[in-house]
Amino acid sequence: MNITVLAVGKLKDRFFEEGCAEYEKRLSRYCALSVREAADEKAPENLSPAQEIQVKEKEGKRLLSLLDPKDHVIALTVTGKAYTSEGLAARIGELRDRGRNVSFLIGGSLGLSKEAVDRADEELSLSKLTLPHRLARLVLLEQLYRSFKILNGETYHK
Repeated sequence: MNITVLAVGKLKDRFFEEGCAEYEKRLSRYCALSVREAADEKAPENLSPAQEIQVKEKEGKRLLSLLDPKDHVIALTVTGKAYTSEGLAARIGELRDRGRNVSFLIGGSLGLSKEAVDRADEELSLSKLTLPHRLARLVLLEQLYRSFKILNGETYHK
């Protein structure tokens, strides 16, 4: 199974880099994982609603340009479907068993553009809490690793 994580912005903090690298290494036993980054849009702190939309649209276009059109796309959104770890594992297993490659979309600090969310085949919420996009990437990678451990009947998940 091929999994691609498409994220806006680079990891800037060493602890996020190290955490993500560790889960990327662990996941290599279970899937072909690719993490691709789209540049984030530089913007001042206080944006008008119209400026926020413009920023998300620019970042969204960059994300979508990295997407393989054949992939099953899952957008990370606050309003997406929330799974238990077992439920997410089952969903990943379904997609794997159907031979689908999956791309996850992670927006920047303002979230995903409407165009990016509309392109998605489904939406996933990692939490009802708002997570910084760098932390969301780390949580997603950990949950994907947990999913494969569950699917393989291994003892990581308790």
